[in-house]
Amino acid sequence: MDRIEALFARKKSRILSVYFTPGYPKLNDTVEVIKTLEQQGVDMIEIGIPYSDPMADGPVIQKSSQIALANGISQRTLFAQLENIRQEVSIPLVFMGYLNTIMQFGFENFCQKAKEIGIDALIIPDIPLDVYEEEYKPIVDKYGLHFVLLITPETSPERVRKIDEVSSGFIYMVSSAATTGTQISFGGEKQAYFQGIASMNLKNPTLVGFGVSNQATFDAACEYSRGAIVGSEFIKQLTAQPTIQQAVATMLAKVTGQK
Repeated sequence: MDRIEALFARKKSRILSVYFTPGYPKLNDTVEVIKTLEQQGVDMIEIGIPYSDPMADGPVIQKSSQIALANGISQRTLFAQLENIRQEVSIPLVFMGYLNTIMQFGFENFCQKAKEIGIDALIIPDIPLDVYEEEYKPIVDKYGLHFVLLITPETSPERVRKIDEVSSGFIYMVSSAATTGTQISFGGEKQAYFQGIASMNLKNPTLVGFGVSNQATFDAACEYSRGAIVGSEFIKQLTAQPTIQQAVATMLAKVTGQK
């Protein structure tokens, strides 16, 4: 059983995955952010590879990517930063990136290097499902990585079933078709969407992302899924708080009520 499978086997509800931008706020903050998130009880970490034109990211994450790139982060720098990460952290680590950036490194080279440093899964939202299945899935499988696909409220039940068939690890259940960002609450329409997906009894567990920014949205996300992904809210706290430790603690208090 790998790290992601072990997490979902051990923890049946309220799983918290946190997204952050490596190289932000400062170039060499990457490892400290990861270690601090694990130390303060986060279950999984999504490492968002900075990209100059991210289609799914809202303004907060876009700005952090711009600053990280200006700081000098690159895929090679990131791999170097994470070379010994598995000597220091044990929770699942997921790479989220866009295909154009990854192709500059070479897709197979990227997968091989990700596996070598201990990455557990990939999220690449701009690879179409059929293209992934035909061209990239054999490479991902070769290196024993999970591949996480996204569903939205507009995804048809038939396509949800197909995504469930092709995905592994978990399914990223996007709360809305908009970009990432913070929301005060999830209304009845979103709750009905979450409930509808839960009723399909998919083989993969789901985590809700986009808009999870406080305890109300975290609780709502967890009602019909195994947990949630927090991104923009954590980036905001990294910007606002004087230390990484305080940023993590403030985010956890706001989202989960953890003191």
